[in-house]
Amino acid sequence: MRIPVRVLVFALAASLIASGSAAASPKDLPPVCAASCTAAAAGSGPLFLISGHGWGHGVGMSQYGAQGFALHGYSYQQILSHYYPGTTLGTTATTVIRVLLADGAKTLKLSSTVPYTVTDGGGAAHALPAGAITLGTALKVNGQALPAPLTFAAGAGGFMSLARPYRGQIQVDLVDGRLRAINVVGLEDYLDGVVPAEMPSTWTAPALEAQAVAARSYALATRKVAAPFDEYADSRSQVYLGVSRETAATTAAVAATQGQIVMYAGKVADTYFFSTSGGETESISDAWGVPGIPYLVAVPDPFDTLSPYHDWGPVPVSAKTFAKDLKVKGSIYDLQTTLNGSGRVGQVSVVSLPSLAVGSPTGPTFSGGAVSAALGLRSTWFSVSMMSLQQPAATTPLQYGSSVTLTGVVRGITGVSLEERTFGGAWALVGPVTPASDGSLLLPETPTITTDYRLATPQAAVGSVRVNVAPTVQLAAPAPGQISGTEQPVLPGALVQVQTESSTQTWTAIATATVNADGTFSVPVTIPAGTTYQVVVTPGQGYSPGTTAPQIATG
Repeated sequence: MRIPVRVLVFALAASLIASGSAAASPKDLPPVCAASCTAAAAGSGPLFLISGHGWGHGVGMSQYGAQGFALHGYSYQQILSHYYPGTTLGTTATTVIRVLLADGAKTLKLSSTVPYTVTDGGGAAHALPAGAITLGTALKVNGQALPAPLTFAAGAGGFMSLARPYRGQIQVDLVDGRLRAINVVGLEDYLDGVVPAEMPSTWTAPALEAQAVAARSYALATRKVAAPFDEYADSRSQVYLGVSRETAATTAAVAATQGQIVMYAGKVADTYFFSTSGGETESISDAWGVPGIPYLVAVPDPFDTLSPYHDWGPVPVSAKTFAKDLKVKGSIYDLQTTLNGSGRVGQVSVVSLPSLAVGSPTGPTFSGGAVSAALGLRSTWFSVSMMSLQQPAATTPLQYGSSVTLTGVVRGITGVSLEERTFGGAWALVGPVTPASDGSLLLPETPTITTDYRLATPQAAVGSVRVNVAPTVQLAAPAPGQISGTEQPVLPGALVQVQTESSTQTWTAIATATVNADGTFSVPVTIPAGTTYQVVVTPGQGYSPGTTAPQIATG
């Protein structure tokens, strides 16, 4: 089956086959991109608006979806069967698990609110009063260096603490001269600290029970039996926050499912879970490019809609930001997204050459996961819309009274407007734009002063482009001993220079004057016959210098 491709193509003005337009409107209207709008920096290139669904890797059980099922009367057994199809429930005899709490530390501060003991590597037990000790790499306790490993255990009714309290014991040893701390704890006690860290404790009992079984199964399926510890205390395994996070509801869910695990073909299942699917989970083969697993396939998630992350976006990302975050060299005109079998973005390809034709991308290609991670997106289930406004190609300023045609592309976005900001002013609405059928825009404008333009929606604005405007300078008929003429618009006091060209093709001012109140000027000067000269009016205040065409003095 051919993989569907969502193609986003940017074009140069010369390739535009149809034009859009901007509706005329008063220039004193407020901009559509206001306080809550994200405006890209000038010169940052096309602006991509990324919208998507879900949060997380998409494999296995959707936690919001599980809560949705529970609210619709499903039991935890039914929830697990839905997200891990073909599995059954079994039980485990495992009672203890080892969780890495700290690694590579120079010192560790351990404490307990009750008297506790430390047992050294030689088997000797050392009693300590309630309170804290700071352990260094010399492994000294009360001034005495003890052989590793050291096992700290609280007395009756207490807990050992390392930043936060934990059930079980804390074992400390040395690895490459640094301290490592491992919590040796009962499996069910471990889950008491995991479930409330992974799922809101206020959720329904069936959802919490499904989470307890999934967490128990995941811990056993991923445990590092031959290693010094089984699990990390963070999202590399599961988030484990010890006693401080325990709640009555989550502890009850762990107890109600004590020892239960998800099984497939006689083995503990890899029960991946995540926040929000967006409406359908993803197969493990599509998500991570690994061989398929029968119970980790895409399944519908009809009750995931209760999640605030079911739909998200748009997230504005400029071409410049994309290039920086993904380390892309050169221009980015567009992005092409290729979907995988689960409907997520499998690949994002950079289009580095402008063209309206659908063709092979000319830039690098990234996985959807790499793009999602680099840009901070919630998932790989996303689509990309785009708007772009090109910098006008003219290398010289626009003459006052002339028009310029702005070119751009809008695709997948509605409600786009053209905005302008004249020199020294604020952004104002020009009017809504209507793209042609291919998304292209041709927007004729007649700025009367240097003006910035941008395309905008209420949520985001593309980086602005600037059109520099210069006064129009016209010379009067030659007269002996003076050069005179007019300039528009009328800019009284603007500097007028008469410049001559040297043999090295450089221009040098030989006489100056200023513009009169009516826009005329007269510069007293005598220029030898055959000399090439020009007149330059430099007004400043939002105008580029206006220059006449080179003239040949007749004497």
